[in-house]
Amino acid sequence: MASVQVVTRFLARIQALGDNPDALDFTFGNPHEMALPGFSAALRAQVEPRSVDWFAYKTSEREAQEVVTAGLRAELGLAFEPEDTAMTQGAFGAISLALALLADAGDEVVIPIPGWFAYEPMLRLANLIPVRAALNPANFDLDVDAIARAITPRTRIVIVNSPANPTGRVYPRADWDALAEILEEASRTHGRRIWLLSDEPYRRIRFDGIPFASPAASYPWTAIDYSYGKVLLAPGQRLGYLALSPLLPAQERSELRAALLPLGIAIGWGFPDAVMQFAVPALETLSIDIAELTRKRDRLYRALDDAGFEVTRPEGTFYLWGRAPGGDALSFCGALEARGVYLMPGSLFDQPHHFRVSLTATMEMIDRAIPHLTDVAAEFGKDA
Repeated sequence: MASVQVVTRFLARIQALGDNPDALDFTFGNPHEMALPGFSAALRAQVEPRSVDWFAYKTSEREAQEVVTAGLRAELGLAFEPEDTAMTQGAFGAISLALALLADAGDEVVIPIPGWFAYEPMLRLANLIPVRAALNPANFDLDVDAIARAITPRTRIVIVNSPANPTGRVYPRADWDALAEILEEASRTHGRRIWLLSDEPYRRIRFDGIPFASPAASYPWTAIDYSYGKVLLAPGQRLGYLALSPLLPAQERSELRAALLPLGIAIGWGFPDAVMQFAVPALETLSIDIAELTRKRDRLYRALDDAGFEVTRPEGTFYLWGRAPGGDALSFCGALEARGVYLMPGSLFDQPHHFRVSLTATMEMIDRAIPHLTDVAAEFGKDA
């Protein structure tokens, strides 16, 4: 997995793009158009205080929890209750809370490869040991056998991500059922419960009517982290939550619920700001234009596929994952940077042969970038 140094060096280079108004930036899932009007309106509606404690310390506001619970019930068909949720500073905050809630220093946590580049540094900061489990290299399916091989007596958490960053894969219920069997058997064998952390910030960003299944319906010992920053395309306004599966045995569910508040304080007052929590009822109904995002996906995917790239057709997220021509993503991305086109090399995901493209760019940016992508691929003299 990419080290913190690799990520920070990449960030420093990309931050310099602000000096080049003509740069075509496809690196992070950042907005390239103005925010959703409803998003701005939702925040403005909550800025004016309505009581003296409007901007007092906030933990998990009850109304926000109730809205989140209603959304989870509708989407996942499970009987969540407000007490099952903790409001957090985005998915980062939810994952930090989950690690504090479920694991102890020295525990092992299984993470997917390729997977989000922040998993490993977050685990190491929490004094936890990351253990890698590769996805199926042919199609990036979830490989439950690889997860089973990665489990040891020290394993405490397995992290899964669907829709998956960076590959865009959405895993079906059958995968979760198979994984639940493995985790149940391993928990019995080692005499210690193994938890599943389902990383779901892209849950509402899916294409072609592909359904979503959460492992929380298959394995009771599941916690879900979620971020509103993706579906609203507003990652700079931190809002998310951690939710416990309502299928948990009653005693464990009660104990974990009681721990959410003190741990939320202990990790650094990890609750969203007042305005963000007050805005949750309005924000819950908003989304980026999935139809337009689908058109962007199709435009870029077809162009790269026609040019001979080996590209995974994303089923969800707003990323496109491909293999670099010649197999050297750093060289490929470097050649594109010389033309003012910036992609994210797969080395940040421990996959040096691949690259990731963010589809949050405008269609105009995509159209301008395609000739550069195909020209550079031809210069490398080998199909992706």
